[in-house]
Amino acid sequence: QVQLAESGGDSVYAGGSLKLSCVVSGLPFSDYCLGCFRQAPGTERRAVSCISMTGDRTYYTDSVKGRFTISRDNAQKTMYLQLDNLTPEETARYYCALLTMPPGFCSSATADNSGNYTGVRYWGRGTQVTVSS
Repeated sequence: QVQLAESGGDSVYAGGSLKLSCVVSGLPFSDYCLGCFRQAPGTERRAVSCISMTGDRTYYTDSVKGRFTISRDNAQKTMYLQLDNLTPEETARYYCALLTMPPGFCSSATADNSGNYTGVRYWGRGTQVTVSS
């Protein structure tokens, strides 16, 4: 059984930091690219950052470049996303995703009419990040 378990979400003030973790079990972790997506109420789930199987290639959406850092530990089967200098607009539920595409294509992962996301094989249940002003 494949499981993606996110943790690390919390409530912080603007300018604060959090470190999200995603532990994966049930399949060969190092065989997959990984991503972190976020979804605020009433909006579509969109990619924030993605990372290759070995961690040598990454993707960041423009708004988080220089503030968020993605990494992975294949021995621990864990992906990390460091979130620094958070803004209230980044309040959302953050989801871990197991990808079937390289990190450079992360921005193209959008939902079809059935709610399925191209390039995403599995989702975690998410962890809530709330940023107050």
